[in-house]
Amino acid sequence: MWIMRQAGRYLPEYRELRAKAGSFLNLCYHPEWACEVTLQPLRRFDFDAAILFSDILVVPHAMGLALDFKEGEGPVLETVKDLMGVNALSDGRSSEQFSRVYETVSLVKNGLSAKQTLIGFCGAPWTVASYMIEGGSSKRQKALAVATENPAWFSRLIDRLVETSTAYLLGQIAAGAETVQVFDSWAGDVPAEALQRVVVEPIARIVAGIRAAHPGFPVIVFARGVGNAHAEVAVGTGANCVGLEEDAEIGAVLRSLPKHVGVQGNLSNELLLGPEAAMVAEARKILAAVPADRHIFNLGHGIQQQTEIRMVERLVAEVRASG
Repeated sequence: MWIMRQAGRYLPEYRELRAKAGSFLNLCYHPEWACEVTLQPLRRFDFDAAILFSDILVVPHAMGLALDFKEGEGPVLETVKDLMGVNALSDGRSSEQFSRVYETVSLVKNGLSAKQTLIGFCGAPWTVASYMIEGGSSKRQKALAVATENPAWFSRLIDRLVETSTAYLLGQIAAGAETVQVFDSWAGDVPAEALQRVVVEPIARIVAGIRAAHPGFPVIVFARGVGNAHAEVAVGTGANCVGLEEDAEIGAVLRSLPKHVGVQGNLSNELLLGPEAAMVAEARKILAAVPADRHIFNLGHGIQQQTEIRMVERLVAEVRASG
């Protein structure tokens, strides 16, 4: 088990270091601090994995777009609007941003025990492209219009993101990542008729690029919100495991998947806000629905800032007691 956003604002030690860093980006790009944040939850809880502390917008930042995180507003990213803007992007491979992330990965790897694994990650091309088109907005109407109309420059943007994201993940693997996850946070917004082109095929190309260099390397794909299409995503991308949001029926999804593919999820993050009995009951339901050898226990989305430490401790104890 691990939990999404396990290194974050619900931990007092994170808030202390975040204040010292002065900004979110300073924290992401300072390898010693980012390593410390990545390891903090493993010191408190019996998690099996550390996931790199970073952000999916490191990729467009490394490609040359200006990026800032404003308090109370979230990311503000320079946008691309046409083919000229896409062609002006760097490939990011020799960027300072990637170099600092790779240094963080190496430091984290050295700080883990033999029984703990390290997960690297990137955002999926569609989700990252949506930020690059919208400039950080969570509305995505403009990005969806562009994806649906599919102008030549959108296809080229996806191609560029596939290339850079593949190189980025390979760099993380070289630095010590033992598994990688591709986050497609906005996959559920894509119309069904465009899902294959916009979500599945770009991720499949990233997975193929990883496997060309590292045959059999384990990849988790989290295509949030795709509903009944999780099996399509798993088969189409070549994922070893699919992450599930909280409203997916985990047992039913597992039955729809090839036998070699597992599931990750999918407790609601709201349940960790209390009461404890409701959280425990739902955790037990999930654990009973899926065999342990095909399940990574996780939340359906990121842990919330208001979550109390005792609730995480109770959840971990429940999962471990399940055997």
